[in-house]
Amino acid sequence: MPKKVGLFFGTFNPIHVGHLIIANHLAEYSDLDEIWLVVTPHNPHKKKNTLLEDIHRLTMVRIAIEDFPKLKASNIEFDLPQPNYTVNTLAVLEEKHAELNFCLIMGEDNLKSLHKWKNYEVILERYPIYVYPRITPKKENISHLDKGREVTKINAPIVQISSTFIRKNIALGNDIRPLLPQKVWEYLDEMNFYR
Repeated sequence: MPKKVGLFFGTFNPIHVGHLIIANHLAEYSDLDEIWLVVTPHNPHKKKNTLLEDIHRLTMVRIAIEDFPKLKASNIEFDLPQPNYTVNTLAVLEEKHAELNFCLIMGEDNLKSLHKWKNYEVILERYPIYVYPRITPKKENISHLDKGREVTKINAPIVQISSTFIRKNIALGNDIRPLLPQKVWEYLDEMNFYR
């Protein structure tokens, strides 16, 4: 049986305990063998000016997951054309790792806006999607998922922590250490990021 790898995309700016809770939950309580945290240089739906350099965000992901053997950091998108589109990344990953089966991991909020992604029909047709719960303000139409291969809702904890909140509060001088893995906090602090 080929190994089943869940791809958890994010800018991880910075990675926080919420990301780890979700990634580890999927690693331990789903049929996925590994979770790859794919560090995205530029999400087409986000402004780039608040992003730390790619290498620093990748370093923080590596630091955060070093005690979790089922979690891996991936920089696959660093050498791909910008902005990054998931459908292109999936094609490159399949080419490089034909021996693996790839699945997508996303929050409910992303699932609802999936129809806005480049070639989303291809993604729905070819890749199973694992969805973790989010508190979303309004119910949206997700009829575009009817064409999908497989969407699995995961009963993971709902985590309401955002990297935006962390960055803002570091800038304000507030103590947000409980929201970050200890070594990630030490790295951020030492590098004087987000201040």
